[in-house]
Amino acid sequence: MTELSSPSSTPRPQRFIPIAVAGAAAPRSRQGKRLAFQVGFFVLFVLAPVFDLLRYDLNADHAWLLGMEWRLGLDDFLAGKATALEAAGNIMLRLFVPLFAGAGLFIWAAWKWGRLYCGWLCPHFSVVETINKLMARASGKPSVWEKFPLPRWNSDGSPRRVDARWWAVVVPAAVAFAFLWAVVLLTYLLPPAEVYGNLFSGSLTRNQFIFITAATVVLSLEFLFARHLFCRFVCAVGLFQSLAWMSNKDAMVVGFKRDRASDCASCLPERQSACDAVCPMRLKPRNIKRHMFTCTQCAQCVDACGETQRDNPDGPLLAWVSGEAARQNEAGFRAIRER
Repeated sequence: MTELSSPSSTPRPQRFIPIAVAGAAAPRSRQGKRLAFQVGFFVLFVLAPVFDLLRYDLNADHAWLLGMEWRLGLDDFLAGKATALEAAGNIMLRLFVPLFAGAGLFIWAAWKWGRLYCGWLCPHFSVVETINKLMARASGKPSVWEKFPLPRWNSDGSPRRVDARWWAVVVPAAVAFAFLWAVVLLTYLLPPAEVYGNLFSGSLTRNQFIFITAATVVLSLEFLFARHLFCRFVCAVGLFQSLAWMSNKDAMVVGFKRDRASDCASCLPERQSACDAVCPMRLKPRNIKRHMFTCTQCAQCVDACGETQRDNPDGPLLAWVSGEAARQNEAGFRAIRER
């Protein structure tokens, strides 16, 4: 992570991202806002096809956007009423220009702020976090692949409670999310009224039944065994965000006051770190930026640090930074290696 101060050099001016609110209530306030964004976007993900905000209709062979039919303008060409040049122009204006403009805006946001979409909006990542928390309640570990259990204490000082009976919630929740995702994905391809009507009446077509069943099985396995692994190593949307973020040395990162590392290593009883425990991607938040390639900017590590250090007059050790403070990241680690 970025080194915010160094005892061996003159402190440089640093620019903090004014998202965190000072005071003990800031962590819960920020995570509350993030939860509201996640819930809102998940609802939008489910309802967008219903209101024709965004979907492609395989039956009608055209897309819907913001309640309007979105066609490529090839009907006249197919009927012999337009030239090939006019058809190519329609494809460029109605497909490639909007596509590249949207992708450009998305990549620019990632270049500046990192995988903010993943941490604050992505409906898949919200499922990842939900099942992580349920699994931690059931087993003390957020993933079946975790080697060691989480610390026995939460960042707010309360004891972490583990009860194996929560497995009765974990598995049904994963299957329920998978089923919901399967149905919603199908409504992006077929008229939602047809899909939901057939589902509620128990009259799904053979292809609809196969799609929903296969997708539910695959997604159930993914949600149970490979949630954050999918986000880290498979998701193309996340990969392009990470590549854009890594190319910008001034991009927003989690900064770390390295000269106070001893405080961070013992912020929980038994000399454990709260920031390591809360990361849903199972990263080490105090690490160098290139080792944080898949950071989703969820700020849970920042907020956990704020809670553990709330009574420390020196304040927390982690904070969002950008600009020159972010550039000190690589320089700080190189200086450590040279000593």
